This record gives sequence, C-alpha cells and structure tokens, in this order.
Amino acid sequence: MSLRERSPSGAVEAGEDAVAAAALAEPDGPERCLSLLPWDRFSAWLHCVCVVGFDLELGQAVEVIYPPHSKLTDKETTVYLLFIFSPYVGCLGDTQFCFRFRRSPGRKVSLCCFLDQLDRDLPVYLKKDTAYYYGYVYFRQVRDKSLKRGYFQKSLVLISKLPYVHLFRTMLKQIAPEYFEKSEAFLEAVCNDVDRWPPPIPGKILHLPIMGIIMKLRIPTYRDKPGTTPVVQNMHQADAQISMALPTVHEVDLFRCFCPVFFHIQMLWELVLLGEPLVVMAPSPSESSETVLALVSCISPLKYCSDFRPYFTIHDSEFKEYTTRTQAPPSVILGVTNPFFAKTLQHWPHIIRIGDIKLPGEVPKQVKVKKLKNLKTLDSKPGVYTSYKPYLNKDEEIVKQLQKGVQQKRPTEAQSVILRRYFLELTESFIIPLERYVASLMPLQKCISPWKSPPQLRQFSQDDFMKTLEKAGPQLTSGLKGDWIGLYRSFLSSISNTNNLVFWSQKHTEVETVDLVLKLKNKLLQADREHLPVKTDTLKKLETHINDIILALPDDLQDILLKTGTT
Repeated sequence: MSLRERSPSGAVEAGEDAVAAAALAEPDGPERCLSLLPWDRFSAWLHCVCVVGFDLELGQAVEVIYPPHSKLTDKETTVYLLFIFSPYVGCLGDTQFCFRFRRSPGRKVSLCCFLDQLDRDLPVYLKKDTAYYYGYVYFRQVRDKSLKRGYFQKSLVLISKLPYVHLFRTMLKQIAPEYFEKSEAFLEAVCNDVDRWPPPIPGKILHLPIMGIIMKLRIPTYRDKPGTTPVVQNMHQADAQISMALPTVHEVDLFRCFCPVFFHIQMLWELVLLGEPLVVMAPSPSESSETVLALVSCISPLKYCSDFRPYFTIHDSEFKEYTTRTQAPPSVILGVTNPFFAKTLQHWPHIIRIGDIKLPGEVPKQVKVKKLKNLKTLDSKPGVYTSYKPYLNKDEEIVKQLQKGVQQKRPTEAQSVILRRYFLELTESFIIPLERYVASLMPLQKCISPWKSPPQLRQFSQDDFMKTLEKAGPQLTSGLKGDWIGLYRSFLSSISNTNNLVFWSQKHTEVETVDLVLKLKNKLLQADREHLPVKTDTLKKLETHINDIILALPDDLQDILLKTGTT
C-alpha cells in the first residue's frame, strides 16, 4: 500500500458538462464489452434490487427481486433480508441505513475480467471485497388505518459489491419515495435505467440517468493525491433534465458521526488502526451504520482489512462466533441497536455508546472515558467505555478547532473536511516511516534483468525498522508526542494476527493455495470422521477461513474447489 502520489491526476475538464446526454448513448472503446448481454451493465453496479414487506400474519416477506434472473441463497434471504429489516420500533417515517454481509461462496461474476481491471485502478480502500455484499436500505413506516396492523412497513434494498455509500444513498432518496407511491412497473423502469449506465470507471466523469435525473460523479483512482477531490460542477442540461453533482461516491458526514465523541477521536483512530474489537451501540440502524462507516474511513488511505458490520443483529449468521465468551473477541467493528447486546457484548474491551446524532448548536461538553464495569445493560449514558490507554498524547488543537467551528456555526461539510484532513495527516505520519523502510528492502533496478532470476526482497526486521524511527520517524511530519514506538509494535503485532491464511494465500501461487485448501478440507473431514476432540466453534472458524481463501481465488478455481470433495 503506497501513500505516494503515483502521478498527478488530470484536471476535471469543464467541457465534459456538455456531454451528459452521452450517458444515454452507446459507449465506445472498452465500455462496449458491457453491452454484450442484457443486464451486464446493471451487474457492474448492482447485484439486485429487493422489496421487503411486512405483514401482521405472514411476517416479513421478500415481495420482489429484480432483475428476475437474480438470485439470493436461502441463507441470504432468510438471515439478511427477512430478519435484518424487522421494523424498528418508534421509527415512524423514512429511514436509511447500510449493512454488510458475507456472500455465499461459488457465485459467478459476469464480465469479471473487465471489472477486475477497473478494480485495479481504484484506491485500495475502495476495492471491492469479493467475500461480502453491501445492502443499502430505505425503510418506510407510516400509519395506515386500512391495514390490520395499522402501519405500512416496507423496505427498498439495493444489494451491491460496491462500497459507494453516498451514491446509493442518494439514488434511494430519489427512487424510493416514488416507488412506495407507485407499483412494480416503476422498479422495472429504474433497473432499466441502471442497465444503461456506463461502467464504473475510476477517474472518469460519469453521467448516470435515473428516472429523469442525471447523477454526475467521479470515482477516485489510486493516482489521486490523498485528501483531494476533483470538483464535479453542477449544471442544468439543455434538454431540461436535472443534473445532480455528487461531491463523493463513498464518504459519510464524518463530523456528524463523530460529534457525540469527538473529544476521543484520536483514541478511536488508534483503536481502528490496531484492529481492536469495537462495538457501537446506537438508538437506530441509521446512527449505527453511519458511525461504523465513519470509524472504518478514519484510517484512510489505508484499508480496514478486518470485518465490519454497520448494522448487526441477533439473526446474523456470525452472531454466535462474535458473541461467544469462550475466546477473545475477534478483530471486528459491530454496529448494533438491540439492547440485548449491552449484556451479550459486555465482555468486549471497547464500547462506544451514542445517543441520537444531532449537530449541536452549542459546544458539546467533554465526556470522560468510562470504565467498562460502569456500562449498565439499560439506560447507560452515551460515551466511550474502555480501559485502553492511548499511545499518543491528546491533540488539543484539533478539538479547539472543531469547538471553534461549532461556536462560529461553521457548516458541517467544512467541519468534516477539517476532520478528514486531520485523520489523513495522522495516518500518513504513521505509515510513511513504514513505507520508507519497506522501500529500502526492495531490490535495486540494476539487479533486475530478464536474463537473471527475480531478485528476492530482504526480510522485514521489526528491530531494524524501530532503529530507523530515531532519525526518520513520525516526528518529521507530526508534532504529536507520545509512545510512537509502542504504537508501531502493537500495530505490527495486530497485522501478524489478522487474516493470516488469506494473507498467506495472496503471497503464494494458486497451486500452493489450492493444495492448502484441499489439505484443510481433509483435516475437517478427518475431525468429523474420527470424532477428534476439537471444539465445534474451531471447526466452524476453520471452515470460514477456507471459504475466505477460496473467494480470494479466480472464479473458475472457486467453482472447482467448492464442488471438490475430500478424501
């Protein structure tokens, strides 16, 4: 992962404003490959669109899945669509939130080669994770005396592999209210519009027509300088179609999410960087999902490699794995709303409890970090419950700057820019010494020749790296004092304990990875056949790791390994 700017990104040309109508035209060049089959362009953006209704007698039911050929496994339908959208009590009106779930292995992806090429041009934190889907939800609950229960309750859900939170949130705002007033024909028209979209090419100004409106956006590339966003101009088209410029496809309102705990943002940054288990307890799915996404994004441009669930429920398939007390909590960030979790996750080391997220009209009062033993099952006050002691001294300047912004009624967008820049500078100050040391391990160009065997990288030595920090450490770019060396040691330790098998598979050939998978499958079969004294949780964990490795392989190998038995 490199934080250096590989090449300056080109300026956004104003002349592109005049070609919004091209979104409706047949694309040229590489985009043509997305018009080979019906729904291929749709599949580049979405897996499917679902409508989940709530009936007093029948319970939750998936009423529509579109396009018709799209399929969800029984597990995905039952666990993630039916139960995860249980009506939120007291949430009258419209609510939007996001969730993330593990996809069933063995799915085939159309046009995978072309889409993989697009994925290579993305920043590392926006690359899709083939093992997971995102669900973007628009839930409506309003009083309706004509219904037996007295309420109309329905969700419109977009399922996608893309982590473009702001894009799909904006899209749902445009289509969901109209869909609830109309019929299935409207949903079909929406999907037909999406099937006319150009592919999600990073770095290009895209015009996405959706029910009479053109959304105008740009997907970042790895060439962009971190922290910069080329401006996409808003403009009314000559054909009277409304153009809506999206300033981002993936970012959340950082200040709004961190406002209840912004006195502790630096400590939260450390916890996320180190992959510590974190629980966000919120009053609604909206606050839960936004806060988790804000936490994950605070270490950008690094990618948060552990699991995270913006909205997690007791019906999730990983519920037992993540709530067991027989082992240490896993490296995962969970967003929850059910009060049941206050007791079930009481043993977790770091808990963030937030109330309703509102932008304060006055400077928030400083809330001290609270001890976990003070976390009560019910009626616990908002705050951060942990015994963690930060490695770095608290940065009072950023707190004063944000407080001053509140006093001066600075727009929340501006506050978010300040906060995002602060996190970026903090992350870069931390990672640049590591990047510099790793670069020194690379072979020199003069050692690379087509007539010689590829030169080997020198071994990473933690002790040697620590010695470089005295003269080339974070103090060169950051004025923050504290135990930087302790933070690095903890960080390197967390890396060595996270996703070992997946990281191993990425560093070895496909033949070696396939061999590992087959051997592990045989061990699982042997444990079952011979009734070996292995805990069920351990076997399930190993099975999950095997699936994660398989999902990191090409689609053809995935199909073979998922169908292959063991001896």
